[in-house]
Amino acid sequence: MATIRPIKSKDDASLARIIKHLLKSFGLNIPGTAYFDPELNQLSAYYAESDKRQYFVAINDQGNVLGGVGIAEYDTEAGVAELQKLYLDQKAQGQHLSYKLLDTAVEFAKQAGYQKLYLETYHSLTTAIHLYQRYGFTNLGHPLNVAQHSTMDRFFIMNL
Repeated sequence: MATIRPIKSKDDASLARIIKHLLKSFGLNIPGTAYFDPELNQLSAYYAESDKRQYFVAINDQGNVLGGVGIAEYDTEAGVAELQKLYLDQKAQGQHLSYKLLDTAVEFAKQAGYQKLYLETYHSLTTAIHLYQRYGFTNLGHPLNVAQHSTMDRFFIMNL
């Protein structure tokens, strides 16, 4: 059984490894993706910079990091947060942990005062796209603003 909790600095290395491994497995270890985000190796510090941000980690009974998801500012004037870095170790996939992580992230976004949740992804990440659509995200067809990750080509939004 997995537990969801806020990120701790001891989780940083495991999360960076999981995220980089998964991006590489899809050929997305290229510029314009999260693979090269400057904060990737220190997610705990990045998400601690603002009370409008949080990263949640799924851990197993042994305390091993299985994956996580983040919420951060996107367009604060419009009340839009960005869902960021939803990744699960391949061994943890298929157990509905993505839904549990999304539930936790959405609840945080609501409590932080956001009205909408935006995300960017890539067309080959079909399982993720399916998850987002089932969860209630709507395909925008274009970035909401200038895309942070220029390689991403699928854009979704959800009212909270």
